[in-house]
This record gives sequence, structure tokens and C-alpha cells, in this order.
Amino acid sequence: MRVYLGIDVGSVTTKVAALDERDELVASCYGRTEGKPVIVVQRMLKELVGMLPANVEVAGIGTTGSGRLLAGAIVGADVVKNEITAHAVAASHYFPETRTILEIGGQDSKIILLRDGVVVDFSMNTVCAAGTGSFLDQQAFRLQIAIDDFGPMALQSRSSVRIAGRCTVFAESDMIHKQQMGHSVPDILYGLCEALARNYLNNLGLGKEILGPVVFQGGVAANQGMIRAFEEALKCDILVPQHHHIMGAIGAALLAHEQMAQEDRQSSFRGFGIAETSYSTTSFECKGCSNRCEVVEIRAGREMLARWGGRCGKWDI
Repeated sequence: MRVYLGIDVGSVTTKVAALDERDELVASCYGRTEGKPVIVVQRMLKELVGMLPANVEVAGIGTTGSGRLLAGAIVGADVVKNEITAHAVAASHYFPETRTILEIGGQDSKIILLRDGVVVDFSMNTVCAAGTGSFLDQQAFRLQIAIDDFGPMALQSRSSVRIAGRCTVFAESDMIHKQQMGHSVPDILYGLCEALARNYLNNLGLGKEILGPVVFQGGVAANQGMIRAFEEALKCDILVPQHHHIMGAIGAALLAHEQMAQEDRQSSFRGFGIAETSYSTTSFECKGCSNRCEVVEIRAGREMLARWGGRCGKWDI
């Protein structure tokens, strides 16, 4: 059996997907990054190999996400692509007519516009937690509600409450005020969903032509309250892929399949044995010019695997 692997290392979660030669998902892993991307990638590969046949051959592997360079160096990636490309490819694979992608992760969010399958515009939010999944996590923790119960409870709302969602600090104080006024928990929860959707569209969607079909991806797409909030704000149906939480990894695997189909060579994948390898990461400051770039290098034992971070590429491996 030949498979193509995709790894999406995000700031909050890490995802791994395996596709067969028909680009159908055959195995996947999903879990928190926990600030230890190397260890988590190793652990997930060990889990993944237990889900695949003993004679499996990795025909290609791609990485994406904020930790794509690190993951790519560890596994020997054939393709290293940004999240915009990976999510666009995955959405187009399942919904070929997609024209807008809403993607909300744990600590960043993005909107991607496609026309005829080509990305024509995008915008990312990487600096404000009020437009990300951590916003909902934080408020659910304060209300002592499991994040899995957030969506179903929000859908029970009969009269949503407007909550200031421009900033997590203001949102929390406003939410406390609404509690003290006697509003029900479901109404407050749906108010939080509307606040996040409003923040997202006002920041990332400002001045952009949002056309359907609209696909909602990322871990937050599991929240039914968020789906309804976006549908009401955009006045259109929202499509949620079955594997919405691992779409970045699926996109990386699809890109690896496409790349390897164009090249007549074996994959650079270092093998599942890397799950047992010891890696070390160090950095140093280049004093070659006034930029003073921080150059990161990763080693497997004494072997230098990769080095990156300089603006001029002087140190890159």
C-alpha cells in the first residue's frame, strides 16, 4: 500500500493525515502541540504507523503550519507549504466550487478567497486572540463548561446577548456584566459566538467580496453555534467538511501527491524510525550585518538536518 502523508504543526494542535493513491483518507491523528512539536510529531507518527498495514510505503510527505520548517526537517518532507495553500487545496478537493474559506484555529485565523480554484486574496489574524478559538476556550473555562458542550448549549439560545468581542479582556468583563444582569448561559454563549463571527468578518473580511460556496474549516468549525452565527451574518449556508479539523494536513498530503507525480524519484521521507530518534534545536545570532538574524538549526545526534531563519539565506541548509 502506498500512502501520502501530510503534517500540520500549529501553535495549539498538530495534525497528521495519510491518503491513499486515490486521495482518500485512510488514517489520521490529532492532538495538542503542548509546546513540544518535535515530540508530538514523533508520537503521532508512531500512532499512525499502527493504523496502517505492515507493508505500507510512504510515496510522499508534506508539511504545513507554523511549525512546517521544523517538521519538514525532522521527517524529510518532499513539500513544505504555507497554511493558505494547504487549506485552499484541501477545500477545493472536497468542494471544487469553493469561493470562500473561513478558517479559525487555536491562535490564528484566516480568510481565503478562491476564484476558479485559484487563491486570489487572503488575510490572516495572528496578533489578536479575540478572533481565534482560544477566545472561546477562555470563556468556556470561565463559565466552567466543557468546550465540546459549548456549541450545543449555544444553539439553545432564545435571545442572544450582544457581547463586546473586539478584545478578550473587554469580552470577559462584558460577559460578567451580562451574567450579573441575569442572562442565561445559552444566551451568553451564543452572544460569544456572534462576537467572534463579528470580529472575524470586521477584521479579516473587511473590504473583501465573500461569495458562496463558503467552507468553514479548522477546529472551531466543530462548534455548531459558530456555524449558525456565520450563516446569520453572511446570510448563506456554510459548508463544513467531514474532516474540518485536519484539513491543513490533508492539503499537505495532496500537495505531496501532486509533487511526487511530477517528479520521478523516491520520497525523501526519513522513515517511521524517526519516532525513536533524539533531536536537538539550537540557535545563534548572525553578526554578518545590521539585521542580526536569529538562525535556527536542528540536529539528529551530530547530524545537521536543517538551518533557517536568516533573511539572506547565507546559513540556510
